[in-house]
Amino acid sequence: MHERFDVIVVGSGAGGGVIASELALAGRRVLLLEAGRHLTSQDFKRWEVKANHDLYWPMRFAPLPGGDVVAFLSGKAVGGSTTINTKVALRAHERDIAKWHAASGLTNDDGEPFSLADLEPFYDRVEKVLTVRERGDWGKCIHTAQAGFRALGTDVEPVMSYTDANCMSYGSCLQGCPTDGGKSTMNTYIARALSAGTLTLATGVQARRVLVEDTGSGPRAAGVEYLAADGCVQQARARLVVAAAGAFNTSLLLLRSGLANAAIGRHVGLHPLRLVYGLFDEIQDSHRVYPISAHCMQHQVDEDGGFVLETSTIMDPVAFGTTIRDENGPLWGRPLIEALRAYRRWVGVLAMVNDENNGSVTLDADGQERIAVDFQPSEHARLDAALDFSRRVLEAAGASQVCWTGIISTHTQGGCRMGDDPGRSVVDRNGQSHEVQGLYVGDGSLLPRTLSVNPSLTIMALATRVAMHLEEELSTAA
Repeated sequence: MHERFDVIVVGSGAGGGVIASELALAGRRVLLLEAGRHLTSQDFKRWEVKANHDLYWPMRFAPLPGGDVVAFLSGKAVGGSTTINTKVALRAHERDIAKWHAASGLTNDDGEPFSLADLEPFYDRVEKVLTVRERGDWGKCIHTAQAGFRALGTDVEPVMSYTDANCMSYGSCLQGCPTDGGKSTMNTYIARALSAGTLTLATGVQARRVLVEDTGSGPRAAGVEYLAADGCVQQARARLVVAAAGAFNTSLLLLRSGLANAAIGRHVGLHPLRLVYGLFDEIQDSHRVYPISAHCMQHQVDEDGGFVLETSTIMDPVAFGTTIRDENGPLWGRPLIEALRAYRRWVGVLAMVNDENNGSVTLDADGQERIAVDFQPSEHARLDAALDFSRRVLEAAGASQVCWTGIISTHTQGGCRMGDDPGRSVVDRNGQSHEVQGLYVGDGSLLPRTLSVNPSLTIMALATRVAMHLEEELSTAA
């Protein structure tokens, strides 16, 4: 590809999809590189195994002491994980953002500690594009779970989500929305830019490295080398490069590009979760609802427990059957058969836990990724408390049996965190690398500390902020 672009964006998810669209619609020549395929609602069927192949990165694992693992899930398609997530739209808690300055010295343009107020205009913009709305249309299974919460002296409330009235509550969010009721960067931001003819989208490509040149005033990003869908290595040139390939892939891309900042791949947050299931006498059909319609925020901040519970959610049958366990370990044989036969009678609670960014991703001597997790006692305590409270909720609601999954991370954040201190961060407050000019990070890698809520809305708000800075830089340099 010999054309020169204003900006190359690697990754089309909550970060890259927003940045590429905002700049393309502003009239910039933008190349968007995506490792996955461009699939749309006409391709999405509730076929679990096929969707896992077509829309997800191969599952990653990190070992834990005692032989268990953390499983990592993320989307690999145009739209990234926004194409296969549950579209929960929550703004960060001000206590979440307050951790950022302490972690990396991050300040705003006035030199004050970065705060929630600095993100509010960008949240507003994103929520308007995504038509965020409240989901009070609860199915039976939500009311079943609510009874348990109320029995323990708390309650659940409707979530906000980026879904519109076309949502038919099929429960197929994790396989892509067949009605386009679920909004992703694919069918909103990117679709608008493609229809306007201002965005070049290349799919099925793998970014290998950022091209870095010495300009005499220090190293500067000049483009991207990538493996094209036909297997050929190609290069594309641009004035600016944005890495937005996800928390792991962005860190690995920078490392493979020769960057030496010691914080790259460090301070990764997992936002670890378990799904906790309760078995009831009556059919609940938790798989036939908008998967996360309600949440309990009573324990959100660290001092109150450090976890958020969402309901009702249940994995589709293959994932359900291969991950369900109890205090004796994974279900097997007759207990597993009985659990699967009762699939329609389970109600799920998703227990998400605040962590302290003790994960990391690195390259070994052979250039292969290595993911490490080092949960501290405080994190183990929150994981245990979230599981215990979820169990008590379901038992109070009348569950005759409670099971759960192992630890999963679907909200991986950090690895290239932003901050004013180059010793503790990878990029500055605008997302630009501390060591390579013209190289930006624009995805969940930016977050200095993990959020207590689903992060996609915040990632999109940060991406909007980065895009506006890039537009300003391009205008100034023109």
